[in-house]
Amino acid sequence: MSGCLMNKSTDISRRFWNLPQKAGEETKREQTFIDDIIAKAHIERLLLENLDGIRTVFDGGAGYGRFSIPLAKRGLNVTHFDISEGMITKAKEIAEQEGVIDNITFVHGALEDLTAFNDKQFDMAMSFDAPISYTYPNHETVINNLIRIASKRLCISVYSRLAWTYLFDPAQKSKYILDKNTSDPFARWTLDHGLEQLEGFKPDMKAVHEFFETGLMEKMDDTVSEYDKGKSPWPVSYSFMPDELTKILQRFGAKDIKLSGPGALSRTVPGEVLRNIMQDEKLKMAFLDFCFWYDSQPWCLGMSKDNLAAIADI
Repeated sequence: MSGCLMNKSTDISRRFWNLPQKAGEETKREQTFIDDIIAKAHIERLLLENLDGIRTVFDGGAGYGRFSIPLAKRGLNVTHFDISEGMITKAKEIAEQEGVIDNITFVHGALEDLTAFNDKQFDMAMSFDAPISYTYPNHETVINNLIRIASKRLCISVYSRLAWTYLFDPAQKSKYILDKNTSDPFARWTLDHGLEQLEGFKPDMKAVHEFFETGLMEKMDDTVSEYDKGKSPWPVSYSFMPDELTKILQRFGAKDIKLSGPGALSRTVPGEVLRNIMQDEKLKMAFLDFCFWYDSQPWCLGMSKDNLAAIADI
């Protein structure tokens, strides 16, 4: 791939994630979607179980502060790094409200360029909800640099190639909507038109094979064309196979690598049952605990709801 297209990938992500509505949408995810509740709970527990000796943290693609702010509340010094100025503004507001803004350094930038940070500058580098996947075709270089700036630990999540059931079930998100009376535009449309999406739907097996061969849901040329027309297309994203991610991490010096597939159990549970669970706080906590154990088992790797999580020592 030409250097021009590699650079254009960053430009596409920058325009998309700086859309005015993105920060607000991100802050509502755990209020709207059960799969996001499960994924956040999984990552939070993964972090909390691996904070021994960690004092400084780099959070790449930190968004509105989904994980940087909770770590700052635990007394860690966090560098909150994001490509979206809107996300950073929202994160600053929340950090101020939570009384931890002095524990966070906010930096605006793209993950493709981490040259401002020194080798082993942070105890831990982390990047969640697949920002690395959006850096295609620079994703391996980004992983290498995240490992480079960490001295003790790396914790990331990326898109999993085995998790993309959208190719066979375009309405699969509907079962994860927390409140069936929601006014959230995307959730409302999904609920109202879910059955319409399935009626007469037939999977495109050619597209299925292409995706599993390349790891790409979108075509770079098509996305660049849309961008050049002044539009804000969804950035091209790369989905990893579990063994592929392990080999990349090992190649760049990571060790004691542990993978998990957040949301794997939830894919087997009917939507009405998931909603019943979420309405009972005691049951919800017990369910999330079991999800963490279940989704961390080797037989769940890659079969998550969307992401493959990895934690490793440096």
